[in-house]
Amino acid sequence: MKTSKILGLATAAAALAVTTFASGEADAQRVRWKMASAFPSSLVQLGTLGKGVEEKIEAISGGEFRIRFYEPKALVPPLETWDAVSQGSIDAAWTAAGYWAGKIKASPLFTAVPFGPAAPEYLAWMYYGGGLELWQEIAHRSNIHPIPCGIIAPEASGWFREEIKSIDELVGLKMRFFGLGARVMEKIGVSTQLIAGGDIYPALELGSIDATEFSMPAIDLNLGFYQVAKHYYFPGWHQQSSILEIEVNLDKWKALTDQQRAQLEMVCGDNMREGLAEGEAIQWKAIQTLEEKGVQIHRWPQEVLDTLEKAWNEVVEELRQEDEDFARVWESLSTFRANYATWKELAYLK
Repeated sequence: MKTSKILGLATAAAALAVTTFASGEADAQRVRWKMASAFPSSLVQLGTLGKGVEEKIEAISGGEFRIRFYEPKALVPPLETWDAVSQGSIDAAWTAAGYWAGKIKASPLFTAVPFGPAAPEYLAWMYYGGGLELWQEIAHRSNIHPIPCGIIAPEASGWFREEIKSIDELVGLKMRFFGLGARVMEKIGVSTQLIAGGDIYPALELGSIDATEFSMPAIDLNLGFYQVAKHYYFPGWHQQSSILEIEVNLDKWKALTDQQRAQLEMVCGDNMREGLAEGEAIQWKAIQTLEEKGVQIHRWPQEVLDTLEKAWNEVVEELRQEDEDFARVWESLSTFRANYATWKELAYLK
């Protein structure tokens, strides 16, 4: 009787130990991340693509891997996420590399390039021309692992209260501008500021800035700039395509299983498809709506674009001299584009 009870207790204990171990192993595989966003979830493409990561990763992992999307400023201000991710105070950020030009001069080259490539060529360099390897090498020094996670179509190049007929009329304006394009505008005499998306409209309305650029028509419409400025300029010479990304704390990235890393990369790959296809599909209707609201659509004269491109070439030379990483990345991109030009010339209609 006693022996039977002892055996029974031993069996139960063994079963409990197995169950506890299995449960602990399962818990160890579950991932729960907090992801701060630079863009509100309601903002078409820039925000919705980030919110989509939250939904897609849960679906593809069966709920084992969850990334909670946090609205701008809920965890940390949008322009402070780099340090927060680096230090591990947040797990990840939904943002763009170009926001960190003040820390890493080469970083904007991984978001958008003035007078640069359209999406197919840009992605070819990032994934098959060494671009992503360079960016990850640079970002890893800050304990951050960047993952391209969306690409959007060309942007517009500015909202102005008055029609701009020449480069001279830009001189002295205060303008919100992003990335390397800001360096170009500074060179021609514009005073630029980098302002997070949600803060641009109040600055424009109050007169803290005279003009702004932000994104493509469907996104700019969403932000209401047309209520303050009625002159909208194209093409987006500074951002012919723009890459969005998730920046992950490197220690957290290394702690994932191979399967979990693959799941996140697959989600971001699908986001690339969605961002490009949706972005190309929704612009014409947004332009029609803006015109109905009294917006005047302009295309820069060729002489203005030529002046901006000349200024851009000067900026490139300055940055190459200032920063070794910028020089390396620029060399990689330029070499790839020179080789790609053969294919582009033969394959595409002009």
